[in-house]
Amino acid sequence: MFFDSHCHLDDPRLRPRLPELLSDAETAGVAGFLVPGVHPDGWPGIAEISRAFPRVLPAFGVHPMHAALLTPAVESKLRRLSRSATAIGEIGLDYALATPCRDLQQRAFRTQLKIAAEAGLPVLIHCRKAFGDLLAILKEERVGRIGGVMHAFSGSPETARDCVRLGLHLSLAGSVTYPNAVRPPAVAASVALERLLLETDAPDLAPEPYRGMVNLPAYLLATAGRVAAIRGLPLDELARVTTANAARLFTRRWSPPPEGEG
Repeated sequence: MFFDSHCHLDDPRLRPRLPELLSDAETAGVAGFLVPGVHPDGWPGIAEISRAFPRVLPAFGVHPMHAALLTPAVESKLRRLSRSATAIGEIGLDYALATPCRDLQQRAFRTQLKIAAEAGLPVLIHCRKAFGDLLAILKEERVGRIGGVMHAFSGSPETARDCVRLGLHLSLAGSVTYPNAVRPPAVAASVALERLLLETDAPDLAPEPYRGMVNLPAYLLATAGRVAAIRGLPLDELARVTTANAARLFTRRWSPPPEGEG
């Protein structure tokens, strides 16, 4: 059974069909799901989903695109929610955005890293065109104390090694299946297995042959199949390893189901 380490099940394209979609995913072999927050307004919905579906785990955070929203009041709310969270995220830096400015993104990122450290929770990290600054901040904030995941990792194998040295895991998404993909397959081939996770990023980043469609949790198996082929591993071995990795990292709430239980 696989664990989907990053899926936006609260998205309006998914939430109305959630019982069906989770049933389909579990039939396909996906036993656990981690839902990251991106905007404070979405946090209550994520908490509600996690209460309704025990295998859906909640994370709360402010995405860099919403960095301006991280007011003292929102920080206090995030600290309260951290008591019931599995992780803090989705947080990070996105320099492809014209706004918010880089300084504001960096301040929001550091603040949330500190909140995660206070709570003893791992972090879910978004990074686009900002690896240099992001890695420097992670090192300064000693992210290795809590660990975390580079979500939908898009960097080079060299950057992947830098992330692992900081104590992070790397999560691969549907982009590893694209015919023109270069970096994700190279990372899939080289990253230490004990640092590897898988995700859908549903409803985005659908893998082949679903590219261009709304991504669903069940489609994780397409990504897993590609990674298994790259590594030369049986699919069930990849499931065992990546699920064990998730269980170790997200110790607060989740453990794999007993063998044979769907």
